[in-house]
Amino acid sequence: MPKIHAATVADHRSQQRAALLGAAREILEEGDASRVTFAEVARRTGLARNSVYKYFPDRHHLLTAVVHEAAPRWTDRIHMALAAAGDGPGERVAAYVTAQLLMVRDGEHRIARAVADEQDAAALRAGADTAHRALLDPLVDALRDLGDDDPLLTARFLQGFVNAATTALENGADWTAVTDRAVRLAVAALGGLGAGGAVPSTGSAVSRTGSAVSSTGSAVSRTGPVAPPAGPVAPPAGPPASPADGRAGE
Repeated sequence: MPKIHAATVADHRSQQRAALLGAAREILEEGDASRVTFAEVARRTGLARNSVYKYFPDRHHLLTAVVHEAAPRWTDRIHMALAAAGDGPGERVAAYVTAQLLMVRDGEHRIARAVADEQDAAALRAGADTAHRALLDPLVDALRDLGDDDPLLTARFLQGFVNAATTALENGADWTAVTDRAVRLAVAALGGLGAGGAVPSTGSAVSRTGSAVSSTGSAVSRTGPVAPPAGPVAPPAGPPASPADGRAGE
């Protein structure tokens, strides 16, 4: 049994589980979910491969836990960006769009992208859908505060600009130019509902968003999430897989 470097066995297990999630997340951020195997995760954490089964019965559970763990970190960044923005509708929507595209620039979206392209995507869809819905929550709240009579529908439309901008960035487009255009289109669309306002410059939106994030550095730390204002948390791992369970690719 490995030496325990924590106050209690429970603390030790929590630390080991966090290390395994961190290793899996690191691999996903590199863009290839197929490389998330128990052997590779164990190698990166210095554990024996069989020890991984003490925390996750199979790779489906491991990948799902990574998605659930990432979602609060994403929504936390968006909440901070909205809190740092002004009270005007245009400023708040600009902050929302900019915060998401900053995460694209920082590589956070690669987790969702890698999982979406992964052969086990069907098994992970529920967890990914929950994460995606959680991303909309801060915008829905902001739109509701602005008096929108159908904030969820509006949020989904505005998210379409973010999704299109993300695709453009993945194809090599300039981040500043894409973000500026996405912000202007989103604010203009909101204006069509009678709740627009002045369009903040991309530079000012990035400055406010960056300041909000840097003031709480732990929120964007890749070593673990901040306690979320909303959204799911990773479920506890199930029992270890029996020798008869399928472990192909692990």
